[in-house]
Amino acid sequence: MELHQLRYLVAVADHGSFTAAADEVLVSQSGVSAQIAKLEKELGQRLFDRSGRTVTPTPAGEAILEHARAALRAVQAVRTTADELAGVVRGHVRLGTVIGCTVPGYLRGFAAFRRDHPDVSVSVVEDNSDRMIADLLRGRLDVALVAHGEPLPESLRSWTLIREPLAAVVPVDHPWADRDRIALAKLAETTVLSLPEGTGVRTALDGTCAAEQVQVVPAVAAHSPEAVLALAELGSGVGLLTPSMASGRPGVVAVPIARSRRTSLSLACRADPSSAARAMAETLATTLTQ
Repeated sequence: MELHQLRYLVAVADHGSFTAAADEVLVSQSGVSAQIAKLEKELGQRLFDRSGRTVTPTPAGEAILEHARAALRAVQAVRTTADELAGVVRGHVRLGTVIGCTVPGYLRGFAAFRRDHPDVSVSVVEDNSDRMIADLLRGRLDVALVAHGEPLPESLRSWTLIREPLAAVVPVDHPWADRDRIALAKLAETTVLSLPEGTGVRTALDGTCAAEQVQVVPAVAAHSPEAVLALAELGSGVGLLTPSMASGRPGVVAVPIARSRRTSLSLACRADPSSAARAMAETLATTLTQ
């Protein structure tokens, strides 16, 4: 049994596909398949069900995956300890961020990290926060900037940057523009523009709707706050975002939603990061909180 086989095993399980796993580990699809087949033969167990459109672990595969992940974490811990003893920061960091991130300090922190640690390579993905949180827990991301309407898992280390209510975003000449706040029930009577499910805004909206016993279903779910702001400014509907997302855009006003659940923007990383991931998280935490 080889470590690379365990990496392939975890990659296939995480992606549900030999092809996607091959892309992640930078090996041909046939190479990944051959190594998994070799591992299955050695263990005497079929690890994946290949009959469906996606590849899924068998019961034996699920049991073995737990130990494979633990083994890979242990190997990473050995490397991290050795690097720390040598005072070296190297390796690769997988960084996730909310779609269309314009938070002050984020790009500044990224640039500072690259300047201070030129030997560390970085891959960056933009995604919905629910998926990024899951990827942090599964080890597919090292550090992520996430928006969330519920507390983050205790197994993650995090820095909360912003915590704020939802807001109705309307043009400056809209009848609601001069209000201090607006009731959620009013949004149920109009066209609402917001972000997709899996984002902190939508999680906070669902929680507020449940608490207020009001149903608000966005007519448009755009993938970036900028798109929601642009549509709201053009009068296509009422945007549902947060005040900070609308700040700096002169054509719109953000009116807080009364009794809204709050949504947070946090920087999070795994509790057992590599030396490179720890350096990335600490650099971003510094620039994002300045």
